[in-house]
Amino acid sequence: MRIKELTAKNAAKDIFTGIIISLVSIPISMGYAQVSGLPVVYGLYGSIFPILVFGLLSTSKHFIFGVDAAPAALVGAFLAAAGIEGGSEEAVRVIPVISLCVGIWLLLMALFRAGRVVAYISTPVMGGFISGISATIIFMQIPKLLGGTSGRGEIDELVKHMIITCRESFNAPSALLGAAALVILLVSKKLMPKLPVSVFVMIGGAVLGYTGIAQEHGVAMLEDVSSGLPAWRLPEFSSAHFTEILTTSLTVAIVIMAETLLASSSYAAKNGYKLDNDREIFVYGLGNIAASMTGCCPVNGSVSRSAMGEQYGGSSQLMSVAASFSMMLIMLFGTGFIKYLPVPVLTAIVISALLGAVEFHLMKRLFRQDRKELWIFFGAFFGVLVFGTVYGVMIGVVWSFISVIINTANPKRSFLGVIDDHEGFHSLERNTYARQLKKAVIYRFSGNLYFANINTFISDIESALTEHTEAVVIDSGAVCNIDITAADRISELNRTLEEKGIKLYFASHIGSLNDRFRQLGLGGMVEERRCRRTIAAALLDAGIKPPYETASAEKNEVRELPVRSFELIEFEWAFGMAADEKMEKYTEQLLSSINDNTSAEEQLSSIISGERWEGMGDMDHEELLVHIQTHLKELSEKLHISEERIEEAIELEKLSLADRIFKRDPEALKVLREHNRRFDDSLEKNDPEMYERMLAHRREALDNLIRSNPEYSGLIDDFYGK
Repeated sequence: MRIKELTAKNAAKDIFTGIIISLVSIPISMGYAQVSGLPVVYGLYGSIFPILVFGLLSTSKHFIFGVDAAPAALVGAFLAAAGIEGGSEEAVRVIPVISLCVGIWLLLMALFRAGRVVAYISTPVMGGFISGISATIIFMQIPKLLGGTSGRGEIDELVKHMIITCRESFNAPSALLGAAALVILLVSKKLMPKLPVSVFVMIGGAVLGYTGIAQEHGVAMLEDVSSGLPAWRLPEFSSAHFTEILTTSLTVAIVIMAETLLASSSYAAKNGYKLDNDREIFVYGLGNIAASMTGCCPVNGSVSRSAMGEQYGGSSQLMSVAASFSMMLIMLFGTGFIKYLPVPVLTAIVISALLGAVEFHLMKRLFRQDRKELWIFFGAFFGVLVFGTVYGVMIGVVWSFISVIINTANPKRSFLGVIDDHEGFHSLERNTYARQLKKAVIYRFSGNLYFANINTFISDIESALTEHTEAVVIDSGAVCNIDITAADRISELNRTLEEKGIKLYFASHIGSLNDRFRQLGLGGMVEERRCRRTIAAALLDAGIKPPYETASAEKNEVRELPVRSFELIEFEWAFGMAADEKMEKYTEQLLSSINDNTSAEEQLSSIISGERWEGMGDMDHEELLVHIQTHLKELSEKLHISEERIEEAIELEKLSLADRIFKRDPEALKVLREHNRRFDDSLEKNDPEMYERMLAHRREALDNLIRSNPEYSGLIDDFYGK
């Protein structure tokens, strides 16, 4: 814990949050102690020294340690399988031995740097895992709202337990009290998130218990516990069940490591700091050894307590230290009030905190942004809910690796061409004006080549060949490695293409890929200069020189393109299919920036000339003007300039751009004219009224421009067909 990072304000908030956590830990710890097979007081013991060790040594600022569901349930299951009665002297003797073994296993895991495994677990797996644990504990707690006891096991067992509770021990006052407390907590969390309503709810419950109203209606109360701190002693070892204790404790240790590391890593990522994973595992081990010395069951990170700590603004390990000392004071001087706390009220507090830990926001984000990742989230979520913590993590990790395989087997790829007045080679898919070369296929593959994707690679190339193809150039800038299967298939492809008189090249890749080629039997391609530093060098080696011949996308016409340095078509390159939508948003931003501090004519000139977007290319500039034309009325109202005057200024700027484009390349002007025609057709179809108004303004503006700028009359006839 870094004391120097604390401020007086943060320290006060952390201490206050720690006190709340200690109060909320009372029902949680007592309940899970019973689940593990211990008397309830040992749950409170587990909320003193283990959490203090964690607070003093952990690198996690937001996570809380203590008696929790998963280890308690595993230990309880062990007792049942071993035939040991819960709460018995044998259970009190055996469980601390399990805790000690868990601590030793965790220390060994830290020694062997097992924390590295977390790096291979994705955000959806983490989110699904935490949400699954939270949902599981909520289902465990629901029967306590209804007048029953906490459940255990997976979702099928929990649902059965709820049904049995409703049938055999349902208590209406208990359900009403718990529901009312839960509604108050959830509403206050929305309306007053920083107010510690849970404390007031707990006080209100204590009043009902102290006055006897809750007991009169059959509402369950927490058990009375004896005061005093736990005595420290070594667990009593015996040969009985020792083999089973070792295997059970290893399972519990793995669960603690996975659950707590995943959850605390999620909190760390959310709050912008990093954990030392191996140190964290080491601290978990020390915490469990401390638990064993006080007779407690294994302890781990608590999602419910951590969610509550986050809700009340806890931001450092001081929160854990304060919670530990608060529990000490409660055990020394305040155990008398525990028996007045209604179970449904405290259960509602726990459920409220757990609902905050369920990552609904991540679920919504994945639904909007990546449905495949959403399935991974649900895989981890339902894995924990249906099969338990260990299997839930395994399912989530398997889903993650399946996703990796799918993504690498189907990487981003595209065919490249050239654009008028642009250097380099550009995606045919993302650039309207890009044209494929007549004699060469240029193919970009954005991923390593291996057995799962080599068929896609070869199929794409073979389908792109034409009777004119003389060379296939692979833009392998994103290819860092290949496997032996891919190497064999590339060798076969090269031989097949050679038989057709086509040369195969790899270009723009890192030098170490050439070493890999030689290692896997493709050294001949390197020696024959089929691996080139640039695409242009590969084309030149194949005898294809600039200016390049291209084939029209609509007809098989061939034309030469000059390749000169000029601005890229930024919007289309950046946004692809969404370019029109983004250009429209940019147009709206320009209009919203109009103000009364500058003259209307100056602002009109600035908008139309493209001054507000530094570095805008002619093609993008022309596209912007087309979009501005659809906002003539709005622009006129904002600037108090007539629509006719604005249209004339726009058309003059468009003609100036068209003239510059025509002088560089007459063919490019034809492409631009066709693009304008398609835009007009679309506008006529979608908004006939606006189209007619714009057309009337355009006719008038062009007539005026022919008179005022006669040098553009020929261009007007050519560009607009007048």
